[in-house]
Amino acid sequence: MTVLRQEDILSAVWRACDTFRGAVDATQYKDYVLTALFLKYISDVRRKHVEDFRREFGGDELRIQRRLDRERFKLPMVELKNAKTNAVEERFLGDFYSLHERRTRENIGELINIVLDAIEKANEGKLGGLFRAIDFNSETNLGQTKDRNRRLKMLLEDFAKPGLDLSETSEDILGDAYIFLIERFASDAGKKAGEFFTPRKVSEVVAKLANPRPGDRICDPACGSASLLLRAGEEVGDGNFQLFGQESNGQTRSLARLNMLLHKQDGARIDWCDTLNSPTLIESDHLMHFDVVVANPPFSLDKWWDEDTKTDPYKRFTPHMPPKSRGDYAFILHMLAITRPDSGRMAVVAPHGVLFRSGAEGKIREKLIRDNSLDAVIGLPAQLFPTTGIPVCIMVFDRSRESDGLRAHERDILFIDASRDFESGKKQNRLRDEDVAKIVDTYRSRTVRERYSHKATFEEIEANGFNLNIPRYVDTFEPEPEVDLQAVQNEIRDLENQLAQTRKKMNFFLKELGIDV
Repeated sequence: MTVLRQEDILSAVWRACDTFRGAVDATQYKDYVLTALFLKYISDVRRKHVEDFRREFGGDELRIQRRLDRERFKLPMVELKNAKTNAVEERFLGDFYSLHERRTRENIGELINIVLDAIEKANEGKLGGLFRAIDFNSETNLGQTKDRNRRLKMLLEDFAKPGLDLSETSEDILGDAYIFLIERFASDAGKKAGEFFTPRKVSEVVAKLANPRPGDRICDPACGSASLLLRAGEEVGDGNFQLFGQESNGQTRSLARLNMLLHKQDGARIDWCDTLNSPTLIESDHLMHFDVVVANPPFSLDKWWDEDTKTDPYKRFTPHMPPKSRGDYAFILHMLAITRPDSGRMAVVAPHGVLFRSGAEGKIREKLIRDNSLDAVIGLPAQLFPTTGIPVCIMVFDRSRESDGLRAHERDILFIDASRDFESGKKQNRLRDEDVAKIVDTYRSRTVRERYSHKATFEEIEANGFNLNIPRYVDTFEPEPEVDLQAVQNEIRDLENQLAQTRKKMNFFLKELGIDV
């Protein structure tokens, strides 16, 4: 059996992307291409299993169907009815290949929607609502009928190329390819990429700092395409963990759910909601608690609350309400509220402004420090994100440091300045493996390194007015090398002598030419 490589999958997807580039925005066409990838995958798996079952059971269609009914994903029969008589005009299997056969029809966008809706209903527990935010018949996104039909026809043909049998690949390769594609789409999408993507090395740092363990419940309340959430799960090292996410954008939430399914995380719960105003991860009448919480929420989200938010039933934003024009601390306070008391760990990516801005944010910051939950502040390099060139930080919280926690005696905060360690790129800088290892090793050992890390006492931070700006604590000043003044003077004298000799030669040549000097 020839196993498909990741390069084979990526090549097919980029061919499909070429169908849309220049006419459809990357933030939109990614949804169509990745949905087609998933549909092709589950269709290929079913085809292969049908062949296997036929060899096993011969012509016993009843036994074959019983086995198909126990498959991870079920592909239903689709019936097209006459709108006037309600009579069935056509009946076919709702899979990629049936759509490929009908790719020249004028209503191909509508047919794709019908098939996806039927697949949702046949797999309600796993796929319910998955495709509803993605409209293959959208004139707004895909153009007028003629152009839309041409693009969808080409999309189906791109994934029908010979040799692209996605059943002949492992979930690891397919899942990694999916994340790689999300990363590439983020590059194409520019500033809009922050809505659905965290660079993989940043995700790796955040996940390692949060340190998930076997049995943990892990949550990302602003999960985007859920790559950070999956990365946190991978840190556990086995399948003994539960994943929960929340995402406010319906299409991005669909990407996250597809990401989970392609990584065999069928039990992950990804909710569609406004995390700050209408959180849905609720137990009884209170917010669910998690052992690990990670997130890269939108930076300085404007207009994040309305008047009802002030009366938050979960008391997340008391006693100080974060400013309406900057939602950074709103996400931080929500994340702390869902982090399990006395034992939970939390890591959040945020702009540097959260470390020093005054007003309500300054009061919130002081309270967090006095509550003793903040464990570390890590400064990252600039231009790590396609969305912004500004440097960002990671704030790590450990609730075992609080009053009755295991680390309640600890009052210091570790500061790490990792802003100078990266691989430079034209559009975007990248963290290297050694940069990630240095950050994580320094954090876990709480090592003080010259011009890199510092453990600040509570008294030191209090004396700084609870300002957490990293340069106040990590001195990165590199002293200039001592200048040998005598050597400099000798070099100047030698240069003057060389200049005098050169002028003497020039004057000689000028006189020979009859020029008065």
